Amino acid sequence: MRFDPDRTAVVVVDMQNGFCHPDGSLHAKRSEAAIEPVGTLVERASAADVPVVYTRDVHPPEQFEDAHYYDEFERWGEHVVEGSWDAELIDDLPTDEAAHVVEKHTYDAFYRTNLEGWLDTHGVDDLVICGTLANVCVLHTAGSAGLRDYRPVVVADALGYITEDHRDYAVEHAGWLFGETTELADVTFE
Repeated sequence: MRFDPDRTAVVVVDMQNGFCHPDGSLHAKRSEAAIEPVGTLVERASAADVPVVYTRDVHPPEQFEDAHYYDEFERWGEHVVEGSWDAELIDDLPTDEAAHVVEKHTYDAFYRTNLEGWLDTHGVDDLVICGTLANVCVLHTAGSAGLRDYRPVVVADALGYITEDHRDYAVEHAGWLFGETTELADVTFE
C-alpha cells in the first residue's frame, strides 16, 4: 500500500506510560508489544519526511466530576491524569520525530482538539493509524477521521489491545465501515 509523503501523516494513538509501561495504571501486555512495530513505522515515516502526529490521552483530575453520562474514570479507573508520569509518551519511541502532539480528553483524537486544523493546514488527506487500544481510541479516531473525509488506514500489526478479539473486531470494523487496513510490511511511502 503506497502513500504519498506530501499528503500523508502517521497518527500514533496514545502510546503512553499508563497504557504501555508495566507500571502504568492501565497497562496491557499487547500495548507494550506494540512499541516495536509502532517505532518501526515512525522511523520509516520520518525517513520519508512523512509527518508523525502523536496523540496523548490526558485527563484533568476534575474532568468527570460533573459528568452526566461520559465518565472514563468510572469505567476504567483513574488513568493518565494531567501532569502525571502515566500521561507521558513512552520513552521507547522516537517522539522527538513528532511533527505535532495532540492532547485529547476522550477516545476520539478529533473531538475538541486541533488535529483537524493541523492536518488541513499541512495538506494531509491520508492517515496511517497505529497505537493503542485498537478497539477504543484507535477505532474512534479512525472512524472520526473517515467521517471528516480523511482516508484512515489502520495498521493491524502495529496496535495495542487487551485481548486478541478486541483487536480483530477493531480491524474488521475499520476495514468494513469507514477505512482500510494493512500490515506494517505493506506500508510504503513514495
